Order: sequence, then C-alpha cells, then structure tokens
Amino acid sequence: MGLKSSSHCCKVAFVGAGKIGREHIRAFSDVPDVEIAGVHSRTRSRAEGLAKTFNVPFVCDSVQELYEKTHAKLVVVAVPELAARKVSEACFRYPWAVFLEKPPGYNLADAKAIFKAAKAKRRRVFVALNRRFLSSTRAALADLQKTGAPRYIHVQDRQNLQEAAFFGHPKNVVQNWMYANSIHLIDYLRLFGRGKIVSIEPVLKWNQRLSDTVMAKVQFSSGDVGIYEGIWMGPGPWAVSITTSEKRWELRPLEKAAYQLPGERTLHAVKSRPWDQNFKPGFRLQAEMAVNAALGKTTDSVTLDQAMETMGLIRKIFRK
Repeated sequence: MGLKSSSHCCKVAFVGAGKIGREHIRAFSDVPDVEIAGVHSRTRSRAEGLAKTFNVPFVCDSVQELYEKTHAKLVVVAVPELAARKVSEACFRYPWAVFLEKPPGYNLADAKAIFKAAKAKRRRVFVALNRRFLSSTRAALADLQKTGAPRYIHVQDRQNLQEAAFFGHPKNVVQNWMYANSIHLIDYLRLFGRGKIVSIEPVLKWNQRLSDTVMAKVQFSSGDVGIYEGIWMGPGPWAVSITTSEKRWELRPLEKAAYQLPGERTLHAVKSRPWDQNFKPGFRLQAEMAVNAALGKTTDSVTLDQAMETMGLIRKIFRK
C-alpha cells in the first residue's frame, strides 16, 4: 500500500473517503505498480483516517491541490450522487484520466451535463460498473462468445424507494433510484445483448406514483431479445439469465454463475475468483482495468460514452 519503489508506478488519487472510496483504495492498492498518491474529501478527518490506514502521503484540501501534489495519472471520484457533477467538473480541469463511481449523474440530465463537461475538456472518463467485472459475469460472457446462437436475456431487478429513503439517501436520489441502483441490472442488457438496440417495447409501464412493477422488451439488431423486469415494493431477486439453444447461464445472485445444458435439469456451478471474496465483488479486476485505461493499455474499463448509453436505456424503460 501507499508508495512503491518502481519507477513505472501509476499514481492514483482519490476524491471521497466514505465506504465506497475505502473499497476502491483497497482494490487499487492490490494492483501491481500502483501508488496511492493522495486523497481529498470534504471531511478532512475521514481523509486523514484513510491516509493513515493505507499509507497515503498527501491529504489535500481541494482537487487542485490533489493534482498539483500528486500529478496522478488517474483520479477516482467516489462521492455522493448529488456532489458528483461539481466534483467531476473540478477534476476535468486537469489532464489525468477520471474514474467515476456509478451512476455518472443522479439522473439523465445530470449525466448529460457531466458528459458535456468531459467532452469540452477532452478528458478520458471511465465509470465504475463493477458487476461487469465479477468472475461470474466474465465466465458467462466468455463462454457465450463461443456461439453465434440468438440470446434471450432475462434481467430481474428488485428495488424499494422506502428502503432507499430509510438508509439516508437524499430525496432527489430516491426519486431517481433507477439510475443510482438499477443501473447495475439494466447494464447487463447492453453487456449481453449484441448489436444495436432497435426497439424498446413497454410491457408494464412505469408508474412512479404506484412504484410497483415495470417490464420492457428490448430488441437488438443481432436478433437477441432482452426482458427487463423491475419489482418495486415487493419480493424479488437480483438475477440475470442468458439462454441460447446450446446452453443457459444463470447469475443468481449476480456473484455466482451456473449453467444448464440441453436435456438436463442440473445447474453446474462455476467457481468464482478469490478476488470476489477478498475485495468488494468486481472491484479488484475493475481497478486493474482502470489503471490499464489510464496508461493507454488494453482494457475493458467502461467508458463514459458506454455508461451514457445505459443511462439512456434506463430513461426509455422508465418512461411514463
């Protein structure tokens, strides 16, 4: 952790010292040749505590100071949703790559403003959609790439506005909870669905006043079909299944993958990678990919452009 001796280190700076920021620092600290160079938080005592735990050399009082003292190649922004735009725009003033905790804006309009600011400064911006980096997700995706058979993708989401409010999320975030939390599930449609989305057909339209159930059919140019099912104010899993004529994959819970073959009723479990037990699931590989992105290496890190496509899909599924 902290300073490393290699001259090839990638310096990473952090804005935000809450629980998610801590989990990101843990993951980045484990990536070879990464130096955790500095941290900034609106609550300095939190930043100082984090710096002490992870041997971070600089605790800074502003984004400007953070850049000037670290000259980091990558800055990780892990702040509350309503602060993300202001903090992101401050980070865009400097020539580091920027890695934003999801969502990239508490709603679509906010995300568009962040996107516009990033493009104006011509910054490289990536978004933390950690479910893409679960070993379960990667196993299913790698196997499915072996076949060209059409895919039927079923995404099951469960949310609750009262729970979100109970855990202290601000009113504006709660009212846009599909962006803050359902993004994880809806992004699976774009990850597993091939080609462009050609149509989105509402099956059960979203009624924000009732907040009960929303369903939509998503058709891809490849012939793949996705069904999104969001249960609000009721029991339900976070689960994804991808079915082809050759094999059916199931992620339930998302961190565990199993497949079923034709003529069988058995689910064959796939062993998960130790990283998903030792770190917040998906964070370790995600961190490595973000470092690769900052260094211009081959990466699967999610670009802001890609995240914006998922934000747009959310808006269309939840249109009134």
